[in-house]
Amino acid sequence: MNRKLKNRLELTLIYAVVLIMFVVISYPLLWTLSISLNPGTSMFSSSLVPERWSTTHYEWLFTNPQSDYLLWYKNTLLVASVTSAASVIIVSFVAYAFSRYDFVGRKYGIYSFLLLQMFPVLMGMVAIYLLLNVVGLLDSLWGLVIIYIGGGLPMNAFLVKGYLDTIPRDLDESAKIDGAGHFRIFFQILTPLAKPILAVVALFNFMAPFMDFLLPRIILRSPEKFTLALGLFNFINDKFANNFTRFSAGAILIAVPIAVVFLFLQRYLITGLAEGGTKG
Repeated sequence: MNRKLKNRLELTLIYAVVLIMFVVISYPLLWTLSISLNPGTSMFSSSLVPERWSTTHYEWLFTNPQSDYLLWYKNTLLVASVTSAASVIIVSFVAYAFSRYDFVGRKYGIYSFLLLQMFPVLMGMVAIYLLLNVVGLLDSLWGLVIIYIGGGLPMNAFLVKGYLDTIPRDLDESAKIDGAGHFRIFFQILTPLAKPILAVVALFNFMAPFMDFLLPRIILRSPEKFTLALGLFNFINDKFANNFTRFSAGAILIAVPIAVVFLFLQRYLITGLAEGGTKG
């Protein structure tokens, strides 16, 4: 087999794998979109394109007085935005301290981060419930925010710390010679270079409240404080009124803010990588 034929076969195989993955990922999304455009309440359809498609379910979510969808959307956006912003700030400082300073307990602190990631979240649900009940944050969006921030801190800090370790310390020393303090080094030198990993942390922490169902289910009790995942569950929870089409419409709209944040952070991600490559 000559080299040219081998390269064609490898390229064909790569395209085949990409095509299969595209079908696997896109088919459920297209089916969900198709169901959301079905004017009835059934989740079954003879084709991906409904014969009588309608935006009735989308209109109901936003205009019907009985719908709390906009309230759930507002709650989720609040939790996601605060969690994402606070996580980036807290994780940045924690990772900077572990990456650039030598202090008592530093080594064991890093080991603790790794150890905490080995235990599933379900193990701590009872403790989380009791803790929030004691401090009066049960059935509170702010209690949910605190748990999201604290739960993601070990892994996020470990990731950012590893990225900061790849940035030469010579930059810190040069800045100190020029009279820069620790905060100036952090904000003007390390933070711009760490944009790629900080963008990843921001995106993942923004997505979590949209996707998570179990934690809000345990913490939140009042319908007016539900997040989207918990609120949409009500559409299919009642066995006598399963409305999968309305559920699908609400689920499709969840992707809108996530896509917007992804596109926004992607610009910073590419810029950070380009700057890092140029300075390296």
